[in-house]
Amino acid sequence: MSENRYILEPYKGMNTRYFCPAPNCGKGKTFSLYIDTETGEHIHPTVGRCNRESNCGYHLTPKQYFETNKVFNYGAESRKANRKTGTDILCVKHTSSIAIDIFDKSRTAYDCNYFIQYLLSLFGKNVTIELLKKYPIGTSKYWKGATVFWQIDTHGKVRTGKIMLYNPTTGKRVKEPNHINWVHKALKQAEFELRQCLFGEHLLNCAENKNKPVAIVESEKTAVIASVYLPQFIWVAVGSLTNLNAERCNVLKGRTVILFPDLKGFDKWSSKAKELSHLAIFTVSDLLERKA
Repeated sequence: MSENRYILEPYKGMNTRYFCPAPNCGKGKTFSLYIDTETGEHIHPTVGRCNRESNCGYHLTPKQYFETNKVFNYGAESRKANRKTGTDILCVKHTSSIAIDIFDKSRTAYDCNYFIQYLLSLFGKNVTIELLKKYPIGTSKYWKGATVFWQIDTHGKVRTGKIMLYNPTTGKRVKEPNHINWVHKALKQAEFELRQCLFGEHLLNCAENKNKPVAIVESEKTAVIASVYLPQFIWVAVGSLTNLNAERCNVLKGRTVILFPDLKGFDKWSSKAKELSHLAIFTVSDLLERKA
């Protein structure tokens, strides 16, 4: 299945926005449905994303819907053949990864990396060096001063790299215009099959971390900085409020996990903690909620 086959329906007026199916939302004209680009049809009335990210955050992807409903599809020819048997088989391509030499080459030029400069201003040279040993952080030329947060899974595969830009003085992310991109997109790897993992997931394999509780935050920056102040946790990040899900948390089976949602995320992550309780022991902290 091509990553680009199923997309959120492009905005063409309010008639392309619908009622959100989430029980705690139900707002009208806020829901974007996924469409099949081969047919132009909606997949299902529940498969889409609510635009009220902070207040609702509902997002059901085509992949999640297909897996839950055991719908499979190998493409147009196979679909045609499978109609005779009443089946539809989904081809899940092998998860792509970034070449290790690209990863290695990025871990230089830290004097030009604005986020690293901010870490130096906070903690000094020695602590910053230790953070760079612990977390896979690179430098990108995509924007001047840009940072790459690499996602390495428990098998040592470099799943992807998230390119971001920060203010070297304040440490705040540069939002206008948007300064977030992915390494595979910057490299124009069109056939790349992205399947994200936790930022910091590789730390779960370290022997000294075997019995440590895991702390999950939204942003990669928060995970890196919090690891200095509260080293009793393994700090990992999911990347955004809506990225906390079973697929990413599957590697946490049997662990004790504390969620630290950002402002306006406490209720959503409290609900998620209940959904994911079959995987691990989840509790939710309101620390960032109170301090943000």
